[in-house]
Amino acid sequence: MDEIVKAALRKWPHVPACYGWLALDMRGQWWMRDDATQAAGPFPQIKGSLIRHEKLLGFIERNYSVDAEGAWFFQNGPQRVYVTLEAAPWVLGVQQQPSYTLIQTHTGLTVAHVHQAIEDEQGRLYLHTEHGLGLVRSMDMHAALDALETLAWPFTILHSAELPQRFGFVRVAALSDL
Repeated sequence: MDEIVKAALRKWPHVPACYGWLALDMRGQWWMRDDATQAAGPFPQIKGSLIRHEKLLGFIERNYSVDAEGAWFFQNGPQRVYVTLEAAPWVLGVQQQPSYTLIQTHTGLTVAHVHQAIEDEQGRLYLHTEHGLGLVRSMDMHAALDALETLAWPFTILHSAELPQRFGFVRVAALSDL
């Protein structure tokens, strides 16, 4: 977490949290969802505005975390902005390197260990890692399948509706849930 964020939390410890304004899609892209967008429909049917500003993206990703109930948020100064997740808390990139497989989260964290690979009813591949559950980006499926065969990760099939409870995360945080 950025030092400026920690300082803001100390200075203003009781700022109310924000819900519904930020979403993470299956490609690891962040979406801003204002009141009008939220009123138009749920994410991902109505996405909102794609965040493209590099410094803002970096700030969000450095200050992305999870609370005790498994709801993911972006700590925006003294305010928690809870994130609506399209699939999972992490979106994973998988790349084959000459002597190893590189797996990184959408925030740039390197994955050192895959505990389990999971396929859902739609054929999407998730990896349970030391960081939590992540969805493999569709463009990286070939590299992930090669790694699955080579590295012999434990594998199971689960329905996507089971994933939040099984892996301890909340897809859509609401004030009444927390």
